[in-house]
Amino acid sequence: MNIFLGKVIKLTFIFTLFLQSFALSIENKIMLKINNQIITTIDVYQEANYLKALNPNIQNLDKKKILDIARSSLIREKIKEIELSKYKKNKIDPKYLEQIIQSIYTKIDLENKSEFKKYVKNFGIDIEIIEKKLQIETRWNQLIYKKFFSKLKIDKESIRKNIDANREKSISFLLYEIVFSIDKDNQNNEVFNSIEKSILKEGFENAAAIYSISESSKTGGNLGWVNENNINNKILKNVNTLEIGQHTKPILIPGGFLILQLKDKKNVEKKIDIEKELVLRIRSLQNQQLNQYSNIYFKKIKKDILINEK
Repeated sequence: MNIFLGKVIKLTFIFTLFLQSFALSIENKIMLKINNQIITTIDVYQEANYLKALNPNIQNLDKKKILDIARSSLIREKIKEIELSKYKKNKIDPKYLEQIIQSIYTKIDLENKSEFKKYVKNFGIDIEIIEKKLQIETRWNQLIYKKFFSKLKIDKESIRKNIDANREKSISFLLYEIVFSIDKDNQNNEVFNSIEKSILKEGFENAAAIYSISESSKTGGNLGWVNENNINNKILKNVNTLEIGQHTKPILIPGGFLILQLKDKKNVEKKIDIEKELVLRIRSLQNQQLNQYSNIYFKKIKKDILINEK
């Protein structure tokens, strides 16, 4: 764990203690009822701590905004739980769950699960809570896969030709995203202007936490390193115009709009096993399309959910 992250943990620990003491000083009451699911004040404070663990940058926001983000995050989770309750509960492969946990702690510069457990403890979060949340998200992803896999469009031969043409050199981009949707056609500019102001004032990662409907919002929109060959041509054209630190205008995608920020880029030189690379790129493109279907499906089922403020 690096020195900078150590300082972040200390500062966040102080901030977390403040939130926890404040939470204990107030009555634990029902804030929201989502169909037959409830969200309490303590639930929201615990979610705020969880989100700060995944994205320490949000502690730079004011406390009310952090709690609003936590509230929205819990609403999304409860809506997914309600939909998943209609289907048979599938057992999650423990090895797959460990892979997801590893992908989370490597994004926050931790080396192993033991370090991660100690890290989240500083936020008052047990690893079991995180595992439960990841199980919900995994089951949701399985549901989306079953519903929409047959609709995916993958041009395998085009991908193979691209691999063959760029088998020794390519560019990888470190990308962050904000995915948002609008309810009315004339709201596009209004919403984007709000996001732009938030990016300028609070930074891209905090804007992602506030506005993005993608699951990546919990880590500030962090997509990690993405090879240029795993990005569709429409989006790649936008990314290629960016200097490091810049972000795109909204890109229309199924289910909403996408804003990408370029954090860094690097040349990648390697000999490629065409067949292995083909599998990886097909999987990456499938995941991109499934994420878009996930946003569309979530938006659809949310319309039938009754959300009551208490």
